[in-house]
Amino acid sequence: MRSKLIVPMLLLLASSAQANSVQGIPSFAVECPGKFLVQADQDGPVLINSKEADTKAITDRRFEAKGSGITLSIVLADDDSVEVSSTGKANGMCQSVDD
Repeated sequence: MRSKLIVPMLLLLASSAQANSVQGIPSFAVECPGKFLVQADQDGPVLINSKEADTKAITDRRFEAKGSGITLSIVLADDDSVEVSSTGKANGMCQSVDD
């Protein structure tokens, strides 16, 4: 009986660990006004100051991430560049961070 419960629990944990992964999120690192460091790997998750943000796809090239008191608008341009802007505790365009 106990072994029958382990598999569903592991599946539940695996799906919750990927809850904020969103297909299509580009890889980027930016600093937003108010000294918010925002990072994402390809397909997410989006991290704001190292904390996972609640992220959703608006379209296949536009995404929204919320966390740490700010909302991010993430846009993948036609040339595959990434533009990130923030609203909330600090408003404005985010600047790319060199790795």
